[in-house]
Amino acid sequence: MLVVGLTGGIGAGKSTVARMFAARGVEVFEADEVAHRLLEPGQPALKAVARAFGSDILGADGRLDRAALRRRVFAESKARKRLEGIVHPLVYAELARLVLGAAGSYCVLSVPLLLETGRRRFVDRLLVVDCPESLQIERVVRRSGLRPEEVRAIMAAQVSRSERLAAADDVIVNAADTAGLEAEVDALHRRYSLLAAA
Repeated sequence: MLVVGLTGGIGAGKSTVARMFAARGVEVFEADEVAHRLLEPGQPALKAVARAFGSDILGADGRLDRAALRRRVFAESKARKRLEGIVHPLVYAELARLVLGAAGSYCVLSVPLLLETGRRRFVDRLLVVDCPESLQIERVVRRSGLRPEEVRAIMAAQVSRSERLAAADDVIVNAADTAGLEAEVDALHRRYSLLAAA
């Protein structure tokens, strides 16, 4: 099974590209969705995060207050590293389990922090979704309500655009229309299918 890692900076369009691969019948596993499941009430990951960061990161209903945790981890790099040390090993273990059960000739792992976590070796090919940084900020502000400076702080915690592009086997530029993006995904789908069959 060929494993394609899909990554890119915040707001680059990873989710859009992931949906396009899924529409072509490719199994797509989203690291963010796995992390959300692992951080549900009653899950060991949530208990470990609450122990590490205090109960003030939990809402009255026992759910993770993501905004409170985000403020904490993006304000202090040690806090971010502590959170990653708790959550990332669990996420990658679950992704590995999902890949083992995948059908088809290849699958896509959508992992926003694939390079930041040093997990490049986890995938056979690295596909980077890219767009200008100004467009990233605009998209994230529009969809999330975060302020531009909050988005910049998140971007600063990620691998730089140039480092991401240098590590890529394949790049999709997501700065124009959906039709062009669909054509790029079609071409890569054909390529990955051929590579997986080889």
